[in-house]
Amino acid sequence: MKAFMDEDFLLDTECARYLYHRYAEGTPILDYHCHIDPKEIAQDKKFGNITKLWLGGDHYKWRQMRSNGVEEYYITGAAPDREKFQKWAETLGRLIGNPLYHWSHLELKRYFGYDGCLNGETAEKVWQLCNEKLREPQMSAKGLIRQSGVSLICTTDDPADSLEWHKKIKEDKGFRVRVLPAWRPDKAMQIEAEGFFLYIRKLEETCGVSIRSFADLKDALSVRMDYFHNMGCRVSDHGLDYVTHTPLPEEKTEAVFQNALEGKCLGSTECAGYKTALLHFLGREYSRRGWVMQLHYGCRRNNNKAMLAALGPDTGFDCIGDYAPVSQLAGFLDGLAGEGELPKTILYSLNPNDNAAVGTLLGCFQDGSAAGKIQQGAAWWFNDHKDGMRRQMTSLANLGMLAHFVGMLTDSRSFLSYTRHEYFRRILCGLIGGWVENGEYPFDEKALEEMIKGICYRNAVNYFQFPE
Repeated sequence: MKAFMDEDFLLDTECARYLYHRYAEGTPILDYHCHIDPKEIAQDKKFGNITKLWLGGDHYKWRQMRSNGVEEYYITGAAPDREKFQKWAETLGRLIGNPLYHWSHLELKRYFGYDGCLNGETAEKVWQLCNEKLREPQMSAKGLIRQSGVSLICTTDDPADSLEWHKKIKEDKGFRVRVLPAWRPDKAMQIEAEGFFLYIRKLEETCGVSIRSFADLKDALSVRMDYFHNMGCRVSDHGLDYVTHTPLPEEKTEAVFQNALEGKCLGSTECAGYKTALLHFLGREYSRRGWVMQLHYGCRRNNNKAMLAALGPDTGFDCIGDYAPVSQLAGFLDGLAGEGELPKTILYSLNPNDNAAVGTLLGCFQDGSAAGKIQQGAAWWFNDHKDGMRRQMTSLANLGMLAHFVGMLTDSRSFLSYTRHEYFRRILCGLIGGWVENGEYPFDEKALEEMIKGICYRNAVNYFQFPE
């Protein structure tokens, strides 16, 4: 019987252990997509107890607590932090096979020096240990980032954001980790949303211009993209509730935009056509600036309407959606490629059944401008577990080129989530090491070193081309 999550955790072969400990383990982290609040970094936030650090805003944990029959009072309600932690500890002890079990224990080991198992019986001991550790100065937001070996972070930022906290982070010469904005224009896309008109007014205030037409909106977004670019942004991110549709002609898009400003009811075809027209415009702008376009899709959001009304979005009531209509996505990419304006693009489908379709679509739009110009994104959200990561990387290796993969991202709001990179790297080395041990790839140490370090870090550095 192997020891519980020892230093060779998930490294089942001699080659896997060699690759991980020699090449992957000490490689820096480039976190090109997360949801950390830059304000918390700028203010070097400190955490009063492990519940505030671990459970606040973590809908991954909330979902499993509900599955364990925990009342909402102990999840998002007003229960004391110690009682919330107890309920989480009792839940964790039952999560065999769940990535949260692995992530949580990696976090306890790496940041708090705890090698045991957290469950209902050990909760008090772990509560005391963690809270004592959190009093130490290196356990602040910046301290946790430094401890994790992070070289660069991209936050998620709306075009109307002032980026004031990014400026403050940059002014701190004692903090050497680069924190850059990433462009997330979802609110400008969501023309059917109740608050769309108010969002346009907010964007006007930020830009200092009047937005009375679709052409004005595009001009305003271009101004903001220039500002983001000057602040170091080189990557966009879209959370799409669709894939793509046929874009509306310019005059029709203008009419739909005017109807939205006037509060008129819009049809689903009009909304989809507007969104695709705007996304097509943004794609051209990304290409001209040398930005990377990330498209996240395949999620069916806010399925429990009663809980949405009670708690709001992003509280753990989303699920995997249907298969992606690949023909529409291919048409969108082809439209940009035909104009010579297809930017570097990363495609993330939340539905793992899309792996093969995405893997074959990539090869249709690769060119000599960049190695791996069109990427399949890392196993995302409901797929960032051991099996999901192995399936995604195996599919990419079968149908594309794993060696150019830009690797893992945290996609998290937690300052402890960098252990997900360790988890990914162990799985990566286990996968490649197994192929070598099985005689499917030679033990070419130079090639393997380049591949492991590339997927863990260097490919992302070369792909995104972030400014120094």
